[in-house]
Amino acid sequence: MSPAPRGYLQGMAAGGPRGGRTSRPAEQDGLRVEPGQPRGRTGTEPRTARSPLRLRLVLAAFGLVVCAVLGALWLRTDPPPGGSSAPGWVLLALAVLALLDLVVVTARLRRRAGRR
Repeated sequence: MSPAPRGYLQGMAAGGPRGGRTSRPAEQDGLRVEPGQPRGRTGTEPRTARSPLRLRLVLAAFGLVVCAVLGALWLRTDPPPGGSSAPGWVLLALAVLALLDLVVVTARLRRRAGRR
């Protein structure tokens, strides 16, 4: 276990990492806020954090191709005796969901490119 950073414990003893308690309403932006919690962002993520949309785009495209091909192959072949064509339909439904995800991700990428 690593030691606490210098000054960290002193700040916590004074009521928080910024020293002292804040006076504000119990709710802020519709979220429950505990008394003594610091204002503003409390997470450790950077202010410019973004989701990896390009990776999500690649994974959705991969899922679309794999599910569409396997679903079509499953439905094209004759089901074994006592078998069902349900897995083929499930795979095609997953392919449709992957297509919808592709549409959403491309729209977000275009919106992000428009802000630059």
